[in-house]
Amino acid sequence: MEQGPRHGERVLRAAVSAYSSLPHPTRDDATRLDDLALGLYETASVEIRRFAAAALSDCDPAPRLLIRRLAEEPTEISAPVLIRSKALSDVDLIALIARNGIPHARAIARRDNLNPAVAALIRALLSRVEPEPPAPDAAVDQAPNPLEAVRKQLRDLMSDDDSHGADPVPALPDQSLAEIYPALREAALSGEMRHFAEALSTALKVRITRARTLINGVTYADLLTALKFLELSTEQALLLTLAAYPAQVTSPAAIRLFCVRYEALTFETAREKILDWRNEERQERQSRFVAGSGTE
Repeated sequence: MEQGPRHGERVLRAAVSAYSSLPHPTRDDATRLDDLALGLYETASVEIRRFAAAALSDCDPAPRLLIRRLAEEPTEISAPVLIRSKALSDVDLIALIARNGIPHARAIARRDNLNPAVAALIRALLSRVEPEPPAPDAAVDQAPNPLEAVRKQLRDLMSDDDSHGADPVPALPDQSLAEIYPALREAALSGEMRHFAEALSTALKVRITRARTLINGVTYADLLTALKFLELSTEQALLLTLAAYPAQVTSPAAIRLFCVRYEALTFETAREKILDWRNEERQERQSRFVAGSGTE
């Protein structure tokens, strides 16, 4: 019996074809396809992945893990899933844009009934990274590749190594800066806000109780301050705030207000606030220590 990549591809194609032809697939059917497909995915060719994305893009329910895997592919493969699949939540879409940039954003913008918050975020990104049109008499062969320029600019926006010329942040080693946003993003998108609070507590070096108040407050004002202190870009801060306060950033006007507030907030102001929090916590610990010593 033939084994190897080609055999695996035929099995995967047959499984996807069978699933997509079911009139009423069940969640158990989707789980079985996930289990099979993910084991064969790495050996699947571009053609098979493209076929799977097209065949499964309209399925409901869809094999969620396979859809998420396909959605991370270049848009030449993932476009049908990005445009049509109901298996991708709004948070999934924002995370895909953050990780993959403008090509994914353009495809996602074509979705029907796109959440206004996601649509506004895409418009904001496009307005910031679209290259200026060349002058009419400019030589075409001298112009840079617009797509590469867009990709580079968005990666720069999403980079965690941006420097704003500020002094080094106390108790926040440079070595950890590149790890902060990925850790916060994964925690925020995990669906467990306690993980997000723990990641914030570690990044900010504040107590977990303080971190919980940042994501459970009446407004996102204090979270805004914390994210500015961590020197996250506007887009990064917006993604994390959407995860914690989805009801407060749901319209284009609300997103514009968020961007204005975040960009108007200075690093020094945020730094002073964080240091105040740390000082308060230090004084509380000292008070408890003194009170405990006095009872001995």
